[in-house]
Amino acid sequence: MKLKLAKTAGFCMGVRRAVEIVLDTANRQQGPIYTYGPLIHNPQVLEILAEKGVTVIEDVSGAKSGSVVIRAHGAPPQAMQALVDAGLTIINATCPRVIKVQTIISKYARQGYACVIVGDKDHPEVMGLLGYAEGMGYVISHPDDLDKLPSLERAIVVAQTTQDGRLFNRIAKTMAERFPHFKVFNTICDSTLKRQAEVREMAKAVDAVVVVGGRNSGNTQRLAQAVEQEGVPAFHVESEAELDCQAIEPLRSIGITAGASTPNWVIKKVFRTIEALPHQAKGRWRLMLFRIQRWLLLSNLYLAMGAGCLSYTCALLSGIKPGFAPALMASCYVLSMHILNNFIGREAVRYNDPDRASFYDNNRLILLAIAVISGTVGLFMAFAMGSVPFLIVLIISLLGLFYKVKIIPGRLKIGKKIQRISDVPGSKTVLIALAWGVVTVVLPHLSVTLQITTTMIFVSLWASAMAFVRTAFFDILDMQGDRIVGQESLPIVLGEKKTFRILKLLLVIFLAALIFAPMMHLATTLAYGMILSVFYMSKVLMAFERHWVVPGFRFEFLVETLFVFTAMVTGLWQLLA
Repeated sequence: MKLKLAKTAGFCMGVRRAVEIVLDTANRQQGPIYTYGPLIHNPQVLEILAEKGVTVIEDVSGAKSGSVVIRAHGAPPQAMQALVDAGLTIINATCPRVIKVQTIISKYARQGYACVIVGDKDHPEVMGLLGYAEGMGYVISHPDDLDKLPSLERAIVVAQTTQDGRLFNRIAKTMAERFPHFKVFNTICDSTLKRQAEVREMAKAVDAVVVVGGRNSGNTQRLAQAVEQEGVPAFHVESEAELDCQAIEPLRSIGITAGASTPNWVIKKVFRTIEALPHQAKGRWRLMLFRIQRWLLLSNLYLAMGAGCLSYTCALLSGIKPGFAPALMASCYVLSMHILNNFIGREAVRYNDPDRASFYDNNRLILLAIAVISGTVGLFMAFAMGSVPFLIVLIISLLGLFYKVKIIPGRLKIGKKIQRISDVPGSKTVLIALAWGVVTVVLPHLSVTLQITTTMIFVSLWASAMAFVRTAFFDILDMQGDRIVGQESLPIVLGEKKTFRILKLLLVIFLAALIFAPMMHLATTLAYGMILSVFYMSKVLMAFERHWVVPGFRFEFLVETLFVFTAMVTGLWQLLA
């Protein structure tokens, strides 16, 4: 089965901004927090906000004090003034595109123009827009509704920002013929138009389209309608539980899109459920192979194998003899660290990777046993390598265990809220990368000699950089979940685009460094082979940015293969050498 995920699937700019504003407020501010009406039309997000103590109110009688967030749909000015008069602090999360429409209506209303809004009369955005028309607003949703309009000397025509583009064009054309003196403004959001255009093109190339989003979401409903207008079956689901697997499984190609209020983790669960269907229908051996591959990935055993591979590569890159003990120590440490990290950060994993969260819930005892055993074996291997490697592994292991533990008393906290290591913005990404550099390069080197060399420093920086790129890339994919739990990962602090630029710059720097490293006696000639590893990760980033591959199970496996790939290149280099 071929799967195609729409580039525009998921949160639009306005929804993302509103959700981030509410989450940031809930994570940082004390006191009651409300939203004026449901923030967005998605039940999963509303459940999360309720868990964080955010209450929905429909009028001023629902709250006595605190802060109220105006949702992305906006609100009538009269309602906002009533909230202020009631003593509430307003946090305006109205979508900038909606504010633009409000401004147009308000400007022309002051000049005596009536306003005709093309939209759904019961939609919260339309109800909010009517408040700016000063009593001269009218709503139509079909060309036939033009007959119901009163005689208007001067009027403007605007659209609900999530309205169907084709419908608005039909109404605008009819209106231009019958009321040429009306001023028409196409205020449909660019994101909405792109989303609708993409799903129409997608429908022409697949057997069916799965549309993910809330039942009450107008823009999601219109996506499903757009698919059906192209003569292709549309499956509108709110979650993976609603998928008609029997109907979907025989199909050869499936398109997946999502409404503007659908979070990434819901899309991911739907995608992975569909992705697994062909393996269940291709016989026992194919299904068994898929399950083994899935177990290796979700349990971090495959990643741990990659750490051993990286240790082997870095030894040859440093000019020292690779050994079984250092590779096993690196694998065991990474396995234990990442399993425990998933348990410690299980709240974020719940949203970032629901499949992994379920896997950890179902295999809790086995995974904890693996973490303890691998951690013990890692410490034993480090002890066998020498007292210094053992002491370093013990220290970094303890730092990992105390990552989310309060180590600074409340009265002595640094800045606004730093009491734990995890409170330092971006600390997780940096510390994981440094830990990889230490266990794969520094400790094997110190087991041979306690002398610090430029080669050891260079190779450890290269290993840390590759681990950093891998970890930061997954942090970009996990931004929504991290923000929900208030975890300030590097992409949240710097932004997605800036983080991507840093990762690309880092790869370019080490590409150049690897070229000159053998000449400057910083590494063996294997450095030339490691250029392929840099290219590998560069292609992964490019494939994601250009939507060549879909972020699903296969793609994650491709990313985690980075360090296995370095070992393959190293093995080939040894044969040729």
